[in-house]
Amino acid sequence: MADLSLEQTLGRAELREMKGIPLTTATYSIWDQVRKFKARPDDLLISTYAKAGTTWTQEIVDMIQQNGDVEKCRRATTYRRHPFLEWYIPEPSSLRYSGLELAEAMPSPRTMKTHLPVQLLPPSFWEQNCKIIYVARNPKDTLVSYYHFHRMNKAMPEPGTWEEFMEKFMTGKVLWGSWYDHVKGWWKAKDKHRILYLFYEDMKENPKQEIQKILKFLEKDLTEYVLNKILHNTSFEIMKENPMANYTKDFLGVMDHSLSPFMRKGVVSDWKNYFTVAQNKKFDEDYKKKMADTSLVFRTEL
Repeated sequence: MADLSLEQTLGRAELREMKGIPLTTATYSIWDQVRKFKARPDDLLISTYAKAGTTWTQEIVDMIQQNGDVEKCRRATTYRRHPFLEWYIPEPSSLRYSGLELAEAMPSPRTMKTHLPVQLLPPSFWEQNCKIIYVARNPKDTLVSYYHFHRMNKAMPEPGTWEEFMEKFMTGKVLWGSWYDHVKGWWKAKDKHRILYLFYEDMKENPKQEIQKILKFLEKDLTEYVLNKILHNTSFEIMKENPMANYTKDFLGVMDHSLSPFMRKGVVSDWKNYFTVAQNKKFDEDYKKKMADTSLVFRTEL
């Protein structure tokens, strides 16, 4: 009997709503365990809406924690170093992944990642007063990046056409729900909790300054030499070539890097290559309505 191709064994994800937020059916199936997850006081959580510079932030944090030791940062792929809390792939066994199991087995201090909106975060993170780094990226670039990610990643739902995906994004009918609610929810939460709220555009414009903010938040002190080493090793060009960070070692057969590399461009204002004038007008009008109730401001170009 011929081997089943991975395409046959891993179908496109279906979505189910948990309190109005679309999650994969696999994550939905373990929701009770996610909700009951026990955070520890020294846990660090990196939280983002998808495609907002998550892997980049994870690499910066890891480099800081390892004092700039590049070898230590290559001890495992990003996916294993920082458990992706709610992510669950039960089948096939060669691709099985449980962020919960990884996190539970991990010695303290742990660093984890999530894309959950603030209202779905396991309550123990608030109870333990954990530190959380949140990164937000402007919606137009997020949308373009998320579209390409859906195209190349078979563990995501089928994106449909660019027009269809834009509509889904604007109405929040995508995995992890509405971008608008996500960034606003975490923005509000930062006033009550230990949350460092960063912007992707600031990280692009002045990475050194933003890394220093993370250092201060983590109460770490590093020499100028180590800081510059971190700057260099977390640049897009270096990370794109790092197999421990660029997802070429994980999910073989799930992510098709020939369609679109996991680390695609890492730039600000790539949206201009995709939005038509009419789409941009429609998006801007909708954005104004949805963001009228927040002090959050995003830059769509530098």
